[in-house]
Amino acid sequence: MLAEERFREILKIVTKKNSDCNRADRTSGYFRVYDQRDLTQLHKRGALLKVHGGATVLNGAYTTKDAKVSEREGLYVEEKRSIAKLAAALIGQEDFVYIDAGTSTASLAEAISEREAVYVTNGILHAKCLAEKGCRVFLPGGELKEDTQALVGGAAVEWLNKYNFTKGFFGTNGIHLEKGYTTPDISEALVKEAAMKRCREAYVLADSSKFGHVSSVTFARFEDAQIITDHISDPVFQTCSNIEEAES
Repeated sequence: MLAEERFREILKIVTKKNSDCNRADRTSGYFRVYDQRDLTQLHKRGALLKVHGGATVLNGAYTTKDAKVSEREGLYVEEKRSIAKLAAALIGQEDFVYIDAGTSTASLAEAISEREAVYVTNGILHAKCLAEKGCRVFLPGGELKEDTQALVGGAAVEWLNKYNFTKGFFGTNGIHLEKGYTTPDISEALVKEAAMKRCREAYVLADSSKFGHVSSVTFARFEDAQIITDHISDPVFQTCSNIEEAES
């Protein structure tokens, strides 16, 4: 099994069971005994918290660094595809659409079939994907952040403040009822905040691992966007009216 496939399996088990995936229930047959190196790598990415003997979910924990796109793009692939499919269906030919940088929104760029809409994105890879489909796409100015392949900074914010989007689709590192939508980097947070304020309808695309998680900087309140996710496992969020689950 490839490393990224092992990582996805570990994260799914830890998220669903909220348990120690290295020593719990060995007699039940449900858990595997994972290589400590896999747990260490996921801990370094901020995907889980490594503890003595195993690992636990990060709900309620804080992260202060963003993993590289190359490290995140192999996680929750099928979940992101189902989320992206539902989000793409919301785009009509008259829309002026903003697409945030990130791996969940990268799946959206791949899923988009509406070529009559006009797109703006601060994601370099997203722009390339849309342009190859024959879509009309614009990039803001700004500094290129290598880790996330996103254009950030004051120039990007100033550029975005000139526009009024019908729909915007955003990624996030964490979703919390009180802290809202969060990301580790202030430069990216400022761009997200500016773009979301210019959207008539704002959507956050997030797999279930993001719920209850908090990163360094808040870029929007919880009620500022509709959330599209694969499923809601955290009971705190199960009664929230602004969350829609995509079909698996």
